[in-house]
Amino acid sequence: MNLVMKIALIGYGKMGKIIEKFALSRGHEIVCIIDVDNLDCFDSDGFRSADVAIEFTQPAVAVDNYRRCFNCGIPVVAGTTGWTEHLPEIKKACEEDNQTFFYASNYSLGVNIFFAMNEYLAKIMNRFPSYDVSMEEVHHIHKLDSPSGTSISLAEGILSQIDRKKSWEENDSVPKETLQINTFRRNEVPGFHSVTYDSEVDTITISHNAKSRNGFALGAVVAAEFLNGKKGFYGMKDMLDF
Repeated sequence: MNLVMKIALIGYGKMGKIIEKFALSRGHEIVCIIDVDNLDCFDSDGFRSADVAIEFTQPAVAVDNYRRCFNCGIPVVAGTTGWTEHLPEIKKACEEDNQTFFYASNYSLGVNIFFAMNEYLAKIMNRFPSYDVSMEEVHHIHKLDSPSGTSISLAEGILSQIDRKKSWEENDSVPKETLQINTFRRNEVPGFHSVTYDSEVDTITISHNAKSRNGFALGAVVAAEFLNGKKGFYGMKDMLDF
């Protein structure tokens, strides 16, 4: 690989450590690692030297982290979910202040193929109202946001295609026009998502089961490489050209 990037890691939990491994294996340099115990490193020369920052932290602090990156003109690959009510602010910064930002609810290639399959199936099932659609997700017990960003992306894909569903809810019992998302937190499950269409005569289910966090980490590093030389707001559809 000819491209060598200076990467700042924001968040050094399990994901941060796996991202570091993949970044180094692809020839990149980690110039700064910022976690809860060394937030003063946002003001360091190492951080300011970064070509890109990859951020996997928690929803409560994510947006402030992005603002700090923007203050230094550093492009961001955002892996944290649960903060997207602030997306208009981030997009405005990209449009008006020439910032660079990459956001995906899930960085796994397989999950993004699953997103495309989900929308295609929903488009077909819009013609068959005898099938009711619902969703299920399972994640590890440490995940803070519920439903996951991946589930919300799946739900939005369904709502964009199925006229009989008007909104989604995380609930055991929802009105017929509402898409039900059942969420579970179990052990160390990296991530499982399924979409089910059920009728009186049969059931159709599509699902994605992550075997580890490796796919998410590799996707984040590839997204950082994709941002090289770019300005603006990007996502997985831009990178994968689906």
